[in-house]
Parts: sequence; structure tokens; C-alpha cells
Amino acid sequence: MSKITNKKKKVLGIIPARGGSKGIPGKNIKNFCGKPLLAHIFEAAKNSGVFDRIIVSTDDEKIAQVAKKCGAEVPFIRPARLAQDKTPTLPVIQHAVNYLKENENYNPDYVMILQPTVPLTQSRHLKEAVELILNKKADTVLSVAEIPESFNPCNAMVLDEGFLKLYNGLPVRQRIPRRQDRPQTFWSIGCIYLFRTDLIFDQKEPSFYGNKILPYILEKECICDINTPEDWDIAAKSYKKLRK
Repeated sequence: MSKITNKKKKVLGIIPARGGSKGIPGKNIKNFCGKPLLAHIFEAAKNSGVFDRIIVSTDDEKIAQVAKKCGAEVPFIRPARLAQDKTPTLPVIQHAVNYLKENENYNPDYVMILQPTVPLTQSRHLKEAVELILNKKADTVLSVAEIPESFNPCNAMVLDEGFLKLYNGLPVRQRIPRRQDRPQTFWSIGCIYLFRTDLIFDQKEPSFYGNKILPYILEKECICDINTPEDWDIAAKSYKKLRK
């Protein structure tokens, strides 16, 4: 990976960590392999050396206290209206960026969402993602994994009035039988969302995704997203293997 070409760009890391987790109570600050869950992504971000600020957006005072002990900034307590079960991530990130702009005159060029639920994320992943977006002048870098061949969407089928057809509407006879002829396909992983800040304030269509989206292909052993107790146990086993 080449070196970052423009070190003057400001990159803000935002860790969204609301209280009230249903699947795993107190998930974001629960002890995961020796430290609070959110501490893992914070330390990975800090050690990457590519962020000039790393903040936590939370509605919970206890989470805020733990985050501060870990060394993270907690410049505000997130409003309750932005901490509901069905609150989308976009307004949460918009609120954080707006707060820093209006109260601290801080305007980052790029923002990365740092999910606490992906403790297998390494510092090098974050560093390489930032290098990608700066060197390639992309709008967005998204972490992905390759879809296994047996699940390649080129061969996916649906029922149409009881009969099979390809997912794209073509007849089954037009499917691509040879593995070598199928395009490489990916699915999104909740590890890295890195984007130009202005994208989330676009007047027509605010979004994390610009037109030029680069993939950051994550290795299988680092993929995890903790939402259930089962996810937690699997992630803990994977974490211990990586440490070895």
C-alpha cells in the first residue's frame, strides 16, 4: 500500500454507541476479552494514526464515562430522539458533524463510522482504508467480503407464478454455468464506512455513498458483527485466535 499523499486532510472517527441494547444489555461497554467492547475499536483507530479526532456519540452517561476512561472524546450527549431503536445512522452522524462545526469550528474532510460491534477490526484496516480514499480520490470506501461461489447472484433464482427464473428476470437457460465466467461479487460488512463529509449534507440525496466507491476487501478471519449472544461467543473465539 502506498503512503498517504495528503496528510493535511482531516479525518474524523465517530463511534456510535447508544444505550438500551436489546439483544445484549449494556453491549457497548460489556467486558469483551478483557476490556469494554467499544475500547477495541477506539484503540484500533487511535493506533492507526490516521485520525486527528475520534469521538463517541452516545445518549448514555455511563457509556460516556467508560469512553472517556478509554481516552475517547465525548463532546456531547446525543439527544434521545436520535437514540431510538429504529433511528437510522445517517442523522446520528449528521448531528455529530454539525455539533463539532457549530460549537468547535471543526470541519473534517472525511468521516469514518467506527462500529463498536466489530472488535476484530485491526489498525491496519483503518489506515489502509484512509490511504485508499486519499490516494484514489474516491468518494467512499466500503468494507466488503467476497460472496462465496455457491451463492453468486448470477445464479440466484426466484419463483414467478410458481416457476423458476433468474433473479434478474432472464430464463434459467441463460444462467452462467462456468465459475470462471461469473463476475466477482461482494457483500457489505459493517466494519468500514469512510466517506467525504459533504456527501451526508447533499441537498438532494444525503448519503454515505458517493459515485466513486472503492472496496476494502476484509479477510474472512476478521469478519464479525456482534448483535446476539451467539455472535459474542463466536467473536470472542475469533479474537483469541487472532491474538495467537
